[in-house]
Amino acid sequence: MKEASFDPMLVAFDTLNLYYLPQYFPVFRELGKRGHRARFVCYVNKNKAELFERAFEGLGMDCSWVHDQKEAAGLYAEIKPDWIFFGNSFDYLGELHPDSRTAQTGHGIGPKPSYYHKSSTPMTVRFMEGRLRLEKIRELYPEDNFVQTGFSKLDPLFNGEEPGLDFSGLGLEPGRPTVLYAPTFNPSSIERFPDDWPADFDRYNILVKPHTFTWSRERYAKQREKLKKWAEFSNVYVAGEDEFSLLPFMKGADILLSEASSTLFEFAALGRPVIVCNFFKLKWLYRGLFHYRFERRFGRDNILYKDIGLHVGHYKELPAAVAAQLSAVGEYEENRLRYTRDHVGATDGRASARIVDYLENPAG
Repeated sequence: MKEASFDPMLVAFDTLNLYYLPQYFPVFRELGKRGHRARFVCYVNKNKAELFERAFEGLGMDCSWVHDQKEAAGLYAEIKPDWIFFGNSFDYLGELHPDSRTAQTGHGIGPKPSYYHKSSTPMTVRFMEGRLRLEKIRELYPEDNFVQTGFSKLDPLFNGEEPGLDFSGLGLEPGRPTVLYAPTFNPSSIERFPDDWPADFDRYNILVKPHTFTWSRERYAKQREKLKKWAEFSNVYVAGEDEFSLLPFMKGADILLSEASSTLFEFAALGRPVIVCNFFKLKWLYRGLFHYRFERRFGRDNILYKDIGLHVGHYKELPAAVAAQLSAVGEYEENRLRYTRDHVGATDGRASARIVDYLENPAG
């Protein structure tokens, strides 16, 4: 265990949404190993308090509740953390205590322009993942400070700390090939999957890990109806809303199905095949004459994953595609390695250690 080189720090984690936690947890654990203190600041109007409480139960975490960024800024000015982590931009940096430094780390390595726009409010440092991401963001914000560390969210998968799933306990058959379907909420392919699609994959285990917003936002009620129907099949396990981490599902899966999601980069870094579902439902604001809004919202960066794996244009092509990819897992191997180097960064399980190294000694 590395001893702290100075007095223990207080580090705050600005937790706008529940799904930020898997990115923060490895850093939190590393801080604890070195004798530092941490405090989570959670937004009550964005999340269900009981979900946070269950996540923190038994972990010895301190959590404070705020309603918005303004209230959060007031809390930070009061408690004066040495460092504050943000997963997004923050509008009240000027109201923080002058002794508090700020760090940004994204909750995903997404293809959307918002990945880069998070840096529109400059922090003391932003921790970056792969080298291509680092190069691009330095071009966009040449005056700001960026440090390449890798993607801390994946550390438990690479250092062996992630326990994974109990397949028998979930009612699935251990040893079966396992498909992970991890759709995002918008644009999502959920509505394009048939109600009985698990019957087409009766030789496989199917893990379905929806986005947190699918469970929490009223507008996605029809997506929840689909999930309920799929969960009735004996070869399917649908993750509940309190299962916010994708990591155990990634560990247990042989192949990933997703759309415009950071999950594509994350799973490819495990050396396993991904299939990009190019059939998804667009909300009416993005359809027809308004398709330009979709292009503007998701941008040219969507082409980043054009050759990360096999692209499928319709559900009916999917059963054959999954079988083909599992029988030829090396087909996109070189591409996956390139994507990992460019977008994910080091896969040694020490990204969180490099982050805490910097927090302890930002001057180098």
